[in-house]
Amino acid sequence: MVMTEKVLGRPGYDVTIKYIYKRMVNLYPDSEIVYKTKKGVFRHTYKDFADRVQSLANAMKSLGIGDLDRVATLDWNTVWHLESYFAIPMTGSILHPVNVRLSPNEIVYIFNLAEDKALIVHEDFLKLAELLASRIKTLKAIIVVDTDSVPQKIGDVKAYHYEDLLKENRGKYEFPELSEDRPAFMGFTSGTTGLPKGAYHSHKAMVLHAMSVAIHASTFGQLKISSEDVIMHVVPMYHVYSWGLPFTSSILGQKQVYPGRFIPKVYLELIQNEGVTYFAGVPTILYMLLTDPESTKYNVSGVLFINGGSALPEGLAKLALKRGMRIYVGYGLTETAPVLTLAAPPSKYYKKLSQEELFKISLRTGYPIPLVDLEVVDPEMKPVPKDGKTIGEIVVRSPWITPEYFKDEEKTEKAWRGGWFHTGDLAVVYEDDSVFIMDRDKDVIKSGGEWISSLRLEDAISQHPGVSFVAVIAAKHEKWIERPIAIIVPKKGYEDKINTEEINRFLIEKFVEPGIISKWWLPDKVIIVNEIPLTSTGKANKRILREKFSNVLEETSP
Repeated sequence: MVMTEKVLGRPGYDVTIKYIYKRMVNLYPDSEIVYKTKKGVFRHTYKDFADRVQSLANAMKSLGIGDLDRVATLDWNTVWHLESYFAIPMTGSILHPVNVRLSPNEIVYIFNLAEDKALIVHEDFLKLAELLASRIKTLKAIIVVDTDSVPQKIGDVKAYHYEDLLKENRGKYEFPELSEDRPAFMGFTSGTTGLPKGAYHSHKAMVLHAMSVAIHASTFGQLKISSEDVIMHVVPMYHVYSWGLPFTSSILGQKQVYPGRFIPKVYLELIQNEGVTYFAGVPTILYMLLTDPESTKYNVSGVLFINGGSALPEGLAKLALKRGMRIYVGYGLTETAPVLTLAAPPSKYYKKLSQEELFKISLRTGYPIPLVDLEVVDPEMKPVPKDGKTIGEIVVRSPWITPEYFKDEEKTEKAWRGGWFHTGDLAVVYEDDSVFIMDRDKDVIKSGGEWISSLRLEDAISQHPGVSFVAVIAAKHEKWIERPIAIIVPKKGYEDKINTEEINRFLIEKFVEPGIISKWWLPDKVIIVNEIPLTSTGKANKRILREKFSNVLEETSP
């Protein structure tokens, strides 16, 4: 065949979320979506789901939500959230799941920056919705889910009942052909070193990400995830789109379980009753499920847990293994949509390894999934030796990394210097191309999967009239993996007045109640010292402080 201008000029095929939707509905119409609400456990087929998605698309059109309008969500892991994952981007709008764990002021900042036009909100967050209604000028409609009744207005914004909207707008919807480069989702970082940064991801990014995760998970090592598996979506759907797993599991046509708000007993019941074969999450979730007083009543043998968001302690992994679970680690960031690696080795490796060797590899950061170009480099951007010892920074390229930070050219240029996205994570790389993160920005505390900025917490504590100098570091915690502690040099005359209770009382009054920081940020312990060691530049030497105090919570626990 001879290529001609006419042939090259034919309309192309753009990779969009619509084709995930068409595949799941056409190939797997009878697959189930199970969801927990306040009234009980319910289920839809994929065919039912398709009808509801089309009705939601009609409803958004009736509300005047259209081209590239941002639609925010404040919701748990629910069927309503899943429906918005498809209906909103497939109509040409952008879905913006918002982290409900951020402080109210941060959420207001995010809404104003994103200029959200509509909000889909769970009844549990109506008080927050009232705050937003009075402070977000672009907000035109608030749609409430998992509720019996809705007022006509929330603040000055028109309010709607989600199910009523679907009934009123039931019918077919012809989803348009869209550019694969059109933004489909928007998310924000957790503001670890300042205010949250916005990232967005295109249709093509989300589809290729889902496909690559599916390929790696179904073909590498001992994961062997297939259409026969049952996933429970535990990663919050406001955390980097639940790590993209709603799309991956939809491509595979799997039975999907949406458990709602995290309640350990409910999750354990769903795992057993619905035949869940795998789920993903942060270490704290696994810890709470395995140590719940009634945990041993439930059979979790054979269930796969994919860890992410924070390092998985070996002791917790061994506890899971004793219960018969399988464990693997994954890695990614908000900016990377998120998955970059999975610690499931190729078959040619794992068949030669002992169980102990496999266990050690499963706790590494992992192997790059398809289409991820990952390097560990020195400060001059030269790849470090693959010796498992030499530390460098992880830099990456892939089709699903955000092209820029929303409305922030300076941070974009810094992150993408040299044509690679700089993660800021320090790691080693092994001969088999697996990587292992050795360190990260240690000033940032990862507690129960949530980031806590030590710098911002220090700034707040320093405003107490009795504080002369303060440094905040992470201390090891059995349940939450890390918790903040504050090391304080008190001002003269306050030596006997500064303690944990006093500092937290001050923070609650001055920062938590006004919505400046989250209550989750309150330090677990305040340690009084005469002086804090300094670096050569006059900053608190946190390396020395960590060496001295990182075990203080374990030492004082009963």
